Amino acid sequence: MTEELNMIYDEFKESNQKTLNHLENELIKVRAGKASPAMLSGVMVEYYGSMTPLQQVANVNTTDARTIIVQPWEKPLLNDIARGIINANLGLNPQNNGEQLIISVPPLTEERRRDLVKKAKAEAEHAKVGVRNNRKEALDMIKDLKNDGLSEDMVKVAEEEVQKITNSYIKKVDDLVEIKEKDIMTV
Repeated sequence: MTEELNMIYDEFKESNQKTLNHLENELIKVRAGKASPAMLSGVMVEYYGSMTPLQQVANVNTTDARTIIVQPWEKPLLNDIARGIINANLGLNPQNNGEQLIISVPPLTEERRRDLVKKAKAEAEHAKVGVRNNRKEALDMIKDLKNDGLSEDMVKVAEEEVQKITNSYIKKVDDLVEIKEKDIMTV
């Protein structure tokens, strides 16, 4: 029975790690005032009739903390890429110089920073819900083992272990968001 419990713990930790990785990816998309190629990771461009991620049709770099350069692999794509960036609703306005797109990232206002912190905290709350859902699944598996003959004491120990793991992942979520909040609020 302990082998099955260890399997449940491992599965639970793996699910929580996936939730944590997803949160990290979502927090990267929340900009903190500094220009980053990751800011354009969700941009889709029409490329020969199909929607394609920007990274597959252009090179995206930063020259300094306020400027992103998008160098398309084919010059005729410049207008399509600019349209894709505008349609992505990122609040960015690309400038076309005939060779590449230059995007100036405006400095964040205090109000915009607060909005971004709220967005980061909302993402964290989604992650916490994910961790809690994973906990429910693990507890359900333990109940199934109880029905298969696991002792009451072992069930209690297993439930406490699942709660300990849950608390550790909730703390990791809080730590990630705290770091992101400091990053956003630093001028």
